[in-house]
Amino acid sequence: MAAIQKDKNEIEGVTNNNKMERINGEIRDREKTMRGLKKKDTPILKGMQVYHNFIKPHEGLDGKTPAEACGITVNGENKWMTLIQNATVANILTHL
Repeated sequence: MAAIQKDKNEIEGVTNNNKMERINGEIRDREKTMRGLKKKDTPILKGMQVYHNFIKPHEGLDGKTPAEACGITVNGENKWMTLIQNATVANILTHL
């Protein structure tokens, strides 16, 4: 019989929201320096999401980004430029 592995977000049967609280804290910290988000659909939030998932190493993932932990690598010295260039190429190819 296969063993059942508990989700890392579950502690003794109680589900916690540590991941969401972490990203909310990052957004709040950035929002303070920007003196608030001016509109709901601001591109700043998407940029923060990309940074969090593809660029920022996480201590809980042994220094990997969430993307790297899932097997997605971003190559290049400047990860922002690599992501922007790939997104641009993908956008051009979808509009041909």
